Amino acid sequence: LAVAGGELRVVGLGGTAVGTGLTAHPRFRALAIRELSRLTGQRLRPSASAPASAWSLRPLAATSAALRGVALDLSTICVDLRLLASGPDTGFAELRLPEVEPGSSIMPGKVNPSVPEAVQMACFQVVAHDHAVALAAGAGELELNVMTPLVADNLAGALELLARAVRLLRTRAIEGMRVDRGRARALVAGSLIEATALSPYLGYDVTAGLVKEARRTGRPLRQVVTDHGVLEDRALARILSPDALTGPRTTDVALRRRVQRTPAYQRLRARLAQE
Repeated sequence: LAVAGGELRVVGLGGTAVGTGLTAHPRFRALAIRELSRLTGQRLRPSASAPASAWSLRPLAATSAALRGVALDLSTICVDLRLLASGPDTGFAELRLPEVEPGSSIMPGKVNPSVPEAVQMACFQVVAHDHAVALAAGAGELELNVMTPLVADNLAGALELLARAVRLLRTRAIEGMRVDRGRARALVAGSLIEATALSPYLGYDVTAGLVKEARRTGRPLRQVVTDHGVLEDRALARILSPDALTGPRTTDVALRRRVQRTPAYQRLRARLAQE
């Protein structure tokens, strides 16, 4: 967005008739842009090609497209907030969003993710603004594009709407949001995603067998691994620590060899091979 916005400081003023500069004083462009820079506090500069500035609205279209990209990312964040705040009984319920209204008009006590939903709608409207800008930017004919008013109106509307949406999300959702750490830990403990970290040490087939056993018996994967005695508690805790699970790590080759040579591992592997 900063790169695209920088192109807006390039001014095609002074091109007069389709960029020829006809009837304008030779120094008009330089003097006018110098004065505009003083008035706005921006470092404006003349376009390299006045004729191109008369028919190409690419800088405006690029800025609009950048706003569209921001809106799409913001919309994705809102989707994630809605999902993670869903519940409290049958959803993720890892987040607690601030209550900004009494609740559902039909379901007493229900808390709606109203702010993320409102921001998501604003993001969709920004995408619509960009579509109008794109159509107008491509509607030039020969040396002139007369669609600048439409482009300016939609670009300004997108800027204002997106700024207000970001502010609303920050002040009415993010700042008052709480993380239910206990719920998050419980979901991780009850899931089987930790199998990915175990595979380099136990091998794919053995890890898959442990996952199936955990799912079949309803026991946590860590408990299944511990019950079979294939990994010491300290090594298991290190492999499945939050730091190890949230970043790249090299496999402890010595630990893998030691684990796979133990009688407990050999028995488990042989049993799984027969199933």
